[in-house]
Amino acid sequence: MNFAFNEEQNAIRAAVARFRTDVLAPGYRERDRTGVIEREVIRQLGDLGLLGGELPEAFGGSGMDCVTSGLIIEEIARGDFNVGYIPLLAALNGQIIAHHANPDLARTWLRRITAGQAVACIALTEPHGGSDAASLRLKAERHGDVYRLNGEKTSISMADQADVAVAFARTGTPEQRAAGISAFLVPMDSPGVTSHRFEDNGQRAIGRGSIFFDNVDVPVSHRMGEEGQGFRQVMQGFDYSRALIGLQCLAVAQQSLDETWQWLTGRTAFGQSLSAFQGLTHPLAECQTYVHAARLQCYHALWLKDNGHPHSAEAAMNKWWGPKLAFDVIKQCLLAHGHTGYGEDLPFAQRLRDVLGLQIGDGTAQIMKNIIVRESLAK
Repeated sequence: MNFAFNEEQNAIRAAVARFRTDVLAPGYRERDRTGVIEREVIRQLGDLGLLGGELPEAFGGSGMDCVTSGLIIEEIARGDFNVGYIPLLAALNGQIIAHHANPDLARTWLRRITAGQAVACIALTEPHGGSDAASLRLKAERHGDVYRLNGEKTSISMADQADVAVAFARTGTPEQRAAGISAFLVPMDSPGVTSHRFEDNGQRAIGRGSIFFDNVDVPVSHRMGEEGQGFRQVMQGFDYSRALIGLQCLAVAQQSLDETWQWLTGRTAFGQSLSAFQGLTHPLAECQTYVHAARLQCYHALWLKDNGHPHSAEAAMNKWWGPKLAFDVIKQCLLAHGHTGYGEDLPFAQRLRDVLGLQIGDGTAQIMKNIIVRESLAK
């Protein structure tokens, strides 16, 4: 067992740390205000090789391991939680496109995505379904060389900022459930595609909304994999992204802890440093313990993926525990700062709003626990 990052990984971490300190952290609040992640920032992520690095070189990646991808997202999220979602989307959608799309189509889009020239969203959730992802109603009917898509996707991250969508639609009957779902790569500027953004409490720079498909013709060549195989494709991808989400949230928790430890040593009350008061330090010691353990669990899941081992249960653990723990830890850090922590001058309130959404999106805690039960019983 080796718990250390190697020399190359440490060099990558140091480079990303400089970028997040110089570029990402200073713009965190402004991106929340404007509701946009600047394209220049995304291009810089691409220039630094931070998008889709785990993809093969033919698709614009560098063939890096998944543990290193987790390290990159963790470091980015420490500076701006929302920008951390960009490499996460590149990782999730990138693997689906690379493995299942027509190779020429995959090269075209993945080279743009890894270069930071395009953003892909994943369009799965629908208004009536929520966690019942297999009950899709977005219809894809084949007419010769095209599929015609009609319906709505909702609660889609980057819905109004993405350039292309990995969209899941029903090509079979409703009775077929998951077996009747196919995946398509749909450019967002296709005729008949429109989007609407929601007003959310957090993750405003990412933006969440609905995507509407009104007689949208998609070439058969844009179908990914065999007809009826789309649901299986996306579920396999989520095992990867859920571990990354855990690190994205825990990075914000650790950043908050680091700032709070520093605050306690520099602030005095009743003639001594706040760090002398166990009522403040013991809750933070508990938080530090939990964050350390959860972070190791995330990297363990990524290690399992790198080594070809099953990791569905471990990924589900990351997904339900990471966002919840991050929210609780950031809340404790806010309280430790007293009245100053409650204001908007410090980032704690915004961080709470941002991480809260991932207790819902990409799989609720209840669904994650169902996966853990299923995998545990199977053993």
